[in-house]
Amino acid sequence: MDLGGLWRVTESHDDLRRRLAEPDLDDSGWAVQAVPGHWRSVSGLEHSDGPVLYRHRFEAEGPAATDDGPGTRAFVVFDGIFYQGDVWLDGDYLGDTEGYFFPHSFEVTDALAAGREHVLAVEVACNPPSDRRAKRNLTGVFQHWDCIDPEWNPGGIWRPVRIERTGPVRIVSLKVLCPEASEERAVIELQAVLDRPAPGPAQMETVVFPDGGDALVAAHVQDQNLSAGSNTVRWRVAVERPDLWWPRALGGQPLYRVEVRVSDGGRPSDERSVVTGLRRIRLRNFIATVNGERLFLKGANLGPTRRDLAAATSEDLRHDIRLAADAGLDLVRVHAHITRPELYDEADRSGMLIWQDLPLQWGYGHVRRQAVRQAAQAVDLLGHHPSVAVWCGHNEPMALDLAPGTSTAPSTVARVVAAQLLPTWNKTGLDRSIRRALERADDSRSVVAHSGVVPHPIGGTDSHFYFGWYHGAERDFPAMMGRFPVLARFVSEFGAQAVPETAGFMAPERWPDLDWAALGARHCLQKEIFDQRVPPDRYRSFDAWRQATQSYQSIVLRHHIETLRRLKYRPTGGFCVFMLADAQPAVTWSLLDHERVPKAAYDVVARACAPVIVVADRPAPSYRPGEKLSLDLHAVSDLRIPIDGAVIDASLAWPGGRRAWRFEGDVGADRCVRVGRIAHALPKEAGMGEVTLELRMTWPGGRASNRYTSRVEI
Repeated sequence: MDLGGLWRVTESHDDLRRRLAEPDLDDSGWAVQAVPGHWRSVSGLEHSDGPVLYRHRFEAEGPAATDDGPGTRAFVVFDGIFYQGDVWLDGDYLGDTEGYFFPHSFEVTDALAAGREHVLAVEVACNPPSDRRAKRNLTGVFQHWDCIDPEWNPGGIWRPVRIERTGPVRIVSLKVLCPEASEERAVIELQAVLDRPAPGPAQMETVVFPDGGDALVAAHVQDQNLSAGSNTVRWRVAVERPDLWWPRALGGQPLYRVEVRVSDGGRPSDERSVVTGLRRIRLRNFIATVNGERLFLKGANLGPTRRDLAAATSEDLRHDIRLAADAGLDLVRVHAHITRPELYDEADRSGMLIWQDLPLQWGYGHVRRQAVRQAAQAVDLLGHHPSVAVWCGHNEPMALDLAPGTSTAPSTVARVVAAQLLPTWNKTGLDRSIRRALERADDSRSVVAHSGVVPHPIGGTDSHFYFGWYHGAERDFPAMMGRFPVLARFVSEFGAQAVPETAGFMAPERWPDLDWAALGARHCLQKEIFDQRVPPDRYRSFDAWRQATQSYQSIVLRHHIETLRRLKYRPTGGFCVFMLADAQPAVTWSLLDHERVPKAAYDVVARACAPVIVVADRPAPSYRPGEKLSLDLHAVSDLRIPIDGAVIDASLAWPGGRRAWRFEGDVGADRCVRVGRIAHALPKEAGMGEVTLELRMTWPGGRASNRYTSRVEI
């Protein structure tokens, strides 16, 4: 029974809080909100930080009035409350909730039996952090991120609410994992939490079908003696000669429907079903293998589809996965949050791999027990998705609260470096516990304790580098990776901000007198850094500045990606650009704005992530007449078959002259190969102007090209 629809809501105060649960409380003057939703969509609550009181009247008959037979039980289930809730039914307190992304349920069998008319009341709290270095709410990017307005509050009953009816034995949760998979045999590992009001036997039946079909491929039946209360039951089901699930770059995505039914005394009591895929994924030194096949991971960070995530349509969520695929990506990193089911379902069906963060970002305090609990809940909720390839406990676990634009100050850099290298409670206490909880809950996937702690002698994981934005010049990146190769094993954040196409929120007609302070405070624009990288005062129009910011972002992303692809498997296992799309009107590092209109970098990234690319050492910004160019050429192929008979033509042109080279050979499957070197001294009489290097690679059935520019300066 769906309890969504229109609920009465109002901001809480002491008198109303005390009377909230009273069935006869007059709430007719309260505002109305559609549930699911966020309270800031309600007129009068647009700026509220809560708590907010919710009430809903409904009619439901108790078990005695149904034909379900004796022993029927009823539960009210909240699929998501952002972030904490206290729940009453008909004046009786049911309990509290904490955690925004997983369901909470309460038994209401006796309450429904007592009458037909009912009042469900909830007090919802989502307090803003008083100290961003020691947060208590595990809400990740929704309450602390430089890509969402810091004044935003995601509070509300944001996922569906319903009444569930079962027999005496209820399946409280069902976890489905695939720890083993090969062409000969796959194993599905299941864990159910069963609730029974009194001790007694139960029978469990598991059946497996191809998704969308009815041909039984596996079945399992077992008898189980249950105690009163909560019982955890684990078992395995084997599937012989399965159709394996593959990422989009490696194969198809066959799926299976797993149905679990529990019976009491021969009568059906409850059932659950999930759709899963059978595959084996491993990540070793950040190099991924799927079903034994190595895969270089080309990815992007993915924030919330919308900051008010409940308001996103199902198509919006699916569309983000398709946009990632259209950019040539194999992976999305669901960045410091857990999103709605539609996105994971689309990833399963399209073969997009997911790096799944828990909703922890930057500093926390006194949350270890809650974080461990929520880590296990994440596995229960998402473990059956074949697309989920790796768990990550915590993004950038540095207990710092940096103001926008301060990241380049020497004192700030020193604090960040110290937070990276020295032991802290967040890194060595909290994150160690989270990692262990994830490993206990799911031994079928790799676990990254935290993201953005650069490898160093006593720890570290993947790397976040913002050369060309927060630190250094964008051309410094290849030298750093060459000097310290371990830093390149997986770079999961890099990029630069760029002004979006959908920019009405910036009031461009006011150029150059934009409200820079408001754009920084509410729309994420980092003016101090733009002044260093793409200074607005150098451009006569808003459109010219916007184009320049997008061009600069494209340069940063293109050359970072080319560098990392040249380091394929030696040592780089992949990368994630920062980031795919905006959750609100903003100026950020995204490839797509909040309306999903692409910036110039979207197509640039798509070209840099093509299955086959030909690349050169990047020419210097300028050369003098008589100076020598010496550049290595590489061919990078992600194809699963070798390229035989490839021909690479290189053409160097400068004012007044041109030279050409040709290379021929083979490129192995899934390899990066050094093609050769081009070397040429520019004539001493060369005039000022542009120097271009054109590369073209052809092979039977395909072609790739690239272009680099420099200048001759006297």
